[in-house]
Amino acid sequence: MYQRVKAYVEKYHMLQENDHVIIGVSGGADSVCLLFMLKEFKNEMPLELTVVHIHHGIRGDSADADERYVKALCRQLGVRYLAFHENVEQYAKEQGLTLEEAGRNIRRQIFEKVCKEKNGTKIALAHHQNDNAETLLWNLSRGCGLRGLGGISPAEGDTVRYIRPLLCVQRCEIEAFLQEKGISYCTDETNLEDHYTRNRIRNHVIPYLEQEINPQAVMHMSETMEQMRAVWAFMEQEVQKCRERYVEKRPCGSAEDLYEERENVPELLIKEELFRDVDKTVRSFLIHALLCELAGRRKDIEQVHVRLIEDLAQLQTGRKISLPYKMTAEKCYDGILLDRSDLKTGEKEDAGNEPGVHMRMFEQTAETGAFPKKTYTKWFDYDIIKSTVKIRHKESGDYITIDRNGGTQSLKKYFINAKIPREDRDKIWLAADGSHILWIIGYRQNQAYQITDKTKRILEIEFNGGEEDGRDS
Repeated sequence: MYQRVKAYVEKYHMLQENDHVIIGVSGGADSVCLLFMLKEFKNEMPLELTVVHIHHGIRGDSADADERYVKALCRQLGVRYLAFHENVEQYAKEQGLTLEEAGRNIRRQIFEKVCKEKNGTKIALAHHQNDNAETLLWNLSRGCGLRGLGGISPAEGDTVRYIRPLLCVQRCEIEAFLQEKGISYCTDETNLEDHYTRNRIRNHVIPYLEQEINPQAVMHMSETMEQMRAVWAFMEQEVQKCRERYVEKRPCGSAEDLYEERENVPELLIKEELFRDVDKTVRSFLIHALLCELAGRRKDIEQVHVRLIEDLAQLQTGRKISLPYKMTAEKCYDGILLDRSDLKTGEKEDAGNEPGVHMRMFEQTAETGAFPKKTYTKWFDYDIIKSTVKIRHKESGDYITIDRNGGTQSLKKYFINAKIPREDRDKIWLAADGSHILWIIGYRQNQAYQITDKTKRILEIEFNGGEEDGRDS
């Protein structure tokens, strides 16, 4: 197995002589195998190794035992060892994240901090083919673009380069290697639970695929992801060519201290020629990339927002729409101008008070299926929405359509009739089409936007900022 990993490392140029590699080691089979592989590499080329172990403050005695094991293993191998204790549950609550998301963020922050302080050149993680298959299935299940079909990359990053030498092998091969070498490892009992989505894929979906569909399912998925990464790399090149020709940066003042390394965030002008001369697929990827750049993140930037900008390009000059993260898009004489109001005013986002919202737009077909029954997931007729849907609190002039005959009611009157305490009304989240409220989240859905047999496109809004005992009617 070592020779396969070595060839994989060489293929993606993961290691060079005199690299200082920061290795994430939890004590599980995967990271222990990674440590032994890199120790073997060190026998063949000059490398410096530093192990980082992170105690998440969740699993009590089991986590303490993992820490002791990794410390003893590093002492045995003569590898520098650093341990960090973090309260992942508290961080997750403060940031409004799941435990998985919080743990991933904390690990990345610590790895990069150590890499900077110790003059590291690479950060090695122990993802393998099964992890990649899980990622692909998860991405497909929740909806993803071309990039998501590529799964986890073997190597990524510029100033800090992450490498994953074990992506060429499967979990069963790793465990067989450790057994053959007589190397012990720790088992995280939470991996056997079905509480997390990834665990359900790992424990049920992939075993079923391997047993009932094809024993080589994981390997074939890995090969497909490699091809998709190559396609994505080609598409990125095409997008960059279009960006250089059809996108213009216009300075809009300073956003000092708002986001690290983003002191000057320009307006972005998408020239009108883009919508006339460029292939629709490349254009879609470019617009999405521009929105992510302006937002400073990828989360919640969906295809529906790309479609809104493409629709805006066909409208008259002066039309303006609102987008996530206080972005706006305005039709001007030269094309579409993308902007962020908070970066002009110096207003800081309070991420802890923002709900998690996922929107997607899809065509209604005979196979679309039944309406979602989840309290905080709703469908709306996309084609009758006039503006960009915003998730916000109440504003003057808000109203809602309360019956199929078109009868409306002011939001204030609805709150009074629903006996919602005055002090709670400013806290209720709304999905709004201008002043027309699509959804009083947790309470009532607008009748005017209901799905019918004439609906061609559906907007799905999934809200993750409410309690599960909501009172939708």
